[in-house]
This record gives sequence, C-alpha cells and structure tokens, in this order.
Amino acid sequence: MLALAVLAGVALWQWWTWPNVARLARERPASTAFIDRWVAAERAAGRPGRPAWTWVAYDAISPHLKRAVLVAEDINFFSHRGFDKGALREALREAVEDGRLRGGSTITQQLAKNLWLSPSRDPLRKGKEAALTWQLERNLSKRRMLELYLNVVELGPGVYGAEGASRRYFGKRAADLGEDEAAQLAAALPRPRTWHPGSGSRAYRRYVEAIKVRMAKATFLYKQVQAPADPGAKERA
Repeated sequence: MLALAVLAGVALWQWWTWPNVARLARERPASTAFIDRWVAAERAAGRPGRPAWTWVAYDAISPHLKRAVLVAEDINFFSHRGFDKGALREALREAVEDGRLRGGSTITQQLAKNLWLSPSRDPLRKGKEAALTWQLERNLSKRRMLELYLNVVELGPGVYGAEGASRRYFGKRAADLGEDEAAQLAAALPRPRTWHPGSGSRAYRRYVEAIKVRMAKATFLYKQVQAPADPGAKERA
C-alpha cells in the first residue's frame, strides 16, 4: 500500500508540474532549465549570474545560421516527427568508425531538454524528453520550434540564443551573420563551454570547416528555412 501511495504521489506531482507545451505556440519562455541551472551555479560561486540572452523573432536570425544549425544537428528536421532513427544510427556509425562528433538527438528533442530538463541521461529523464518531444511536434509548427531553439540554445559559457551569441562574439545582430560566422556558432553546440568563436581548439576549427562543407552541399535548405510563417499565424511576442 505504501509503495502504491508513493507512486500515486509521484504521478500526481508529475502531472501538476508538467509544462504547458501548447502555450509556446504563442508565448516565449521566461527562462529555461539550462539557463536557470547556470544562473544558480554562478550565484552560488558569488558571481552575478547574468546570462547573455536576448530574444529575437525568426526573421531576425540569419538564414545562414539556420542552415548551419540544421546541417550540424538535424538535417531532416523539416521532414521527421520529432525522432530520427536514421540520424541516430549514422551518428553512432561515425562515432565508431572515425570519431566524428555529431549528436543523434533531433532539434525537437534538444529543445525539450533545454527548456525543461537536465543534461542527465537517466531513463526517467529520457522518458520525459520523449513525451515532451511528442507534444512539441503536435502543438507547434516547425518554424516556431526552430525559432525557439535558436533563441534558447547554449552557445558559450553563459551565452544563450543567436542574438546573445552574435553580439558577444561578433558585435553584430543575429540577422547579419555570414556563413563563416554561422558555422562557428553551430560548431559550438556539442561543447558550448569550450567550443565557441575564439576557441583555440583545433578540433573545433575542423568542425567549423566540416559544417561549411555540409552547408554548401545542402542547397535544399535555402527554401526550407525561408518558408513563410503558417497561414493565419498570429504575430508572436
């Protein structure tokens, strides 16, 4: 009986604290789990804990950055439904054969993790990620999910989102990023604390060049990232 009561309590707590995913179709997040974690760590260390984070609309982000992120993280983003088994198998094969660094998670999965979860890989956390990914894909357009992702993803120590990173590293708006600058930001995604523009890592520089090669090949992405907003969609804050 006690075990059942505990399970019921856990289930109730999960239901009560579960994110309102559909709200993101019309509202921007006030913060994210990853930003909150960084701020808490900084303040615990006696530092101000003020992240470089500025929200911008989808059209205020360079199409070069959108393309760079897609070829680096999830080239099938516009065609899958949140999960990409083929990409996961390819990432595992590359890791085994030549050690190339590429994630197997889709942008939707990464968005769920960044917004609400932790970096841990325990089964419960992965289960939550799967459920939230499913909800994101069914409540938000692809364009909106990419907009959210590009605004919240970590791109350096305390640096979040395209605008914050563009101003921190290049002194310009996210809308004005060129192809090389976009590739530098996209290459930061696997290891943002150590791989970012200005890093002296040779592995990071090699990855930047690899992303630029992929961008040149994936010409079909030009049309996908510049597609208009959903018909009837309201202007989002």
